Amino acid sequence: MAAPRRFQIPGLDTVDYWTNRQAAIPRELPASLAILGAGAIGVELGQAFARLGSKVTMIEAGPAFLHLEEPEAGAALRPHLEAEGITLMIGDPCVSVEARSTGASGPRSAAVLHLKSGAAVCADRLLVATGRRANAEAWRAAGLAQTERGWLKVDPATLEAQPGVFGAGDVTGLGGFTHVAYYHGQVIARRLRGIDVKADHTAVPRVTFTDPEIASVGLSEAAARAKGIDVVVASADPAESARGYIHDFHGGALKLVGDRTRGVLIGATLVTPRAGEIVGELVLAIKLGTPLKTLADVIHPYPAFNRVLGASLDELAAKVA
Repeated sequence: MAAPRRFQIPGLDTVDYWTNRQAAIPRELPASLAILGAGAIGVELGQAFARLGSKVTMIEAGPAFLHLEEPEAGAALRPHLEAEGITLMIGDPCVSVEARSTGASGPRSAAVLHLKSGAAVCADRLLVATGRRANAEAWRAAGLAQTERGWLKVDPATLEAQPGVFGAGDVTGLGGFTHVAYYHGQVIARRLRGIDVKADHTAVPRVTFTDPEIASVGLSEAAARAKGIDVVVASADPAESARGYIHDFHGGALKLVGDRTRGVLIGATLVTPRAGEIVGELVLAIKLGTPLKTLADVIHPYPAFNRVLGASLDELAAKVA
């Protein structure tokens, strides 16, 4: 299993803060909510609470939010969040936290967050959404090996930590998603029945369920270049498609990353309504290594959102010809 990651910020332990688990089943709606961390969990919950009526401030220590995604994803989503009254404080880490007296007895949920810039953020409730860590204390005594980052070390194909001992889902560090855990469970169940199947993590989809959704799969442009791949890129805005006009959608993004040498798609990112559904076609393409020329010849129904893929795939195919 995995547990919420907690950073050693002075004063944090003086506040009765939420993790994603408490925020998912809240007993009250805070008038103001400060969120430490602007990854997928932070932005999903932040937008949800903003729509319920909380004044939300998101604080991200790093230089960009949604840093695991292409920079275009955060750039496209940010105006949507700000339009809902969410304040984003990026690149300004929290250096200390203090409980704020509310004059009432009971748990201290109100907090003042002091940032490196000297700014202070006051909130009725603090949500710590700084990611997840391996819950190694639950299994360390069993003598199972850990990866450098503390996850349970398993063979990524068989998911075995040692003969007869398997790891599935978050604990493996192979993908902290419900769909990955379910997939791992299927692989392990079949192996226990004597079926020689292997897990394949070539094309693991990621979806951040904000509005609009962010969906991605494969390598980012930067990651592909770091691997020495001869990269080709195509971009478009799904908002400019016919379906975008129908939905009165503005400010989306589509970025496709291809391998010029192999002539295949290796990465994709979408910021658009229904991105989680659209990305399925691209997951299959990356998993199978489908030639870009074949992908460019796919007919997409008008005026579905996935029609935006056609021109971009055709552009990529032309660059590898």
